[in-house]
Amino acid sequence: MEAEIIAVGTELLLGDILNTNAQFLSRELAQLGINVHFQSVVGDNPERLESVVNLARSRSDLLIFSGGLGPTQDDLTKQTVAHAFGDELRFDEEELDKIRAFFTAWGRTMPENNRRQAYVPVHGRKIENHNGTAPGMIFEDTRAPGKYAVLLPGPPYELKPMFLDTVRPWLAAMTRSALHSETLRVMGVGESHLEEKIGHLLENENPTAALYAKTAEVVIRVTAKADTPEHAKEMCEEYAQKFYAILGDKIYARGEQPIEYATVAALRAAGKTAALAESCTGGLVAKRLTDVPGASAVFGYGACTYSNGIKEKMLGVRHETLEAHGAVSSETAAEMARGVRRVSGADFGIGITGIAGPDGGTDEKPVGTVYMAVADAENTYVQKLVLTGRTRATVRESSAQHAFDMLRRIALGLPQLTAQRFDSEEPAHLREQTTALRDA
Repeated sequence: MEAEIIAVGTELLLGDILNTNAQFLSRELAQLGINVHFQSVVGDNPERLESVVNLARSRSDLLIFSGGLGPTQDDLTKQTVAHAFGDELRFDEEELDKIRAFFTAWGRTMPENNRRQAYVPVHGRKIENHNGTAPGMIFEDTRAPGKYAVLLPGPPYELKPMFLDTVRPWLAAMTRSALHSETLRVMGVGESHLEEKIGHLLENENPTAALYAKTAEVVIRVTAKADTPEHAKEMCEEYAQKFYAILGDKIYARGEQPIEYATVAALRAAGKTAALAESCTGGLVAKRLTDVPGASAVFGYGACTYSNGIKEKMLGVRHETLEAHGAVSSETAAEMARGVRRVSGADFGIGITGIAGPDGGTDEKPVGTVYMAVADAENTYVQKLVLTGRTRATVRESSAQHAFDMLRRIALGLPQLTAQRFDSEEPAHLREQTTALRDA
């Protein structure tokens, strides 16, 4: 079975609403072994909607709609689909009673135009909506058996339970295969270099694998198709091991959770703690780290040291270092990492300093130049990033990603991929200031 997802609503075309329904439906259909080859978004216009429905019907077995089932005159999805699939609509008194009861429960009177929502298919079936007033419906093409249309309301809190409770079991009974996907998250190698390493694994028919570049990381999606979900999962697992054999610890996690979760897990496993000294990232690393449940076990101190004076006062960065090398330098990043580690008493310290833009760059240090360091009791490692051509937001996000990977690696005892050991000795005056800095 080949499916197509059609989202109806001018608000989607205008960008006022994010189409999260398509993402949800695509994942659910994939788990059922149903291929989704097309997705469309169409406004509340009957002529354009009709053309989209006719095109989708000509090339797909299953059409799933979200939206366009409201009570207003521009909500014409079910009328358009009924006509295309050779069906008609009938007025359902029972459904009208449910709609009235819905309004009564909220202490309100039903507007007259909500009667439009009580029309359901003559030959198809309706789908109960326990969270709203618009029933869903399923049409089977009377002229081409085996072609179906599923209509669901737009609000996700209505669409998701209707799909999971009614549509999914109905589809599962018709399909004879299952899909399973595994997501491998990779840090430390770009998309093009990654493809050179694993390109031969991307050419397999079943399981399949594909690369998706994200901010400072690449996701590998492995998907297997089999007769049962268990068999598909087993095939995925076996194929995923081929990627581990090549990439090793560059694969930081499996699944949908971002790298900060892997970093917290690594720190917890090692029984270690970390502290952060951020400049250009403005607290972003601390924010993301504390988004992870249980982060308090490994993180207790974060300093947003944006100015040079605060770098000196709070972290003990030498004035001479700032004068000689500048705030954006490997020397300053190293002293920030060492300083925040001393002040906090943490096992590891992270220092991040850079030029996020859009202003402030020079020929020597253009916008996107970032230095970050990680320090433990014995060593300090510094990494330089040159993120030119990025926005301020992506410079900060990329820097945070790399900081998490540096911290993850030092916690696990893994080598730093692109960071170099910073051999400059810690200045004696900083060691002497430890107690004073903590008190401050």
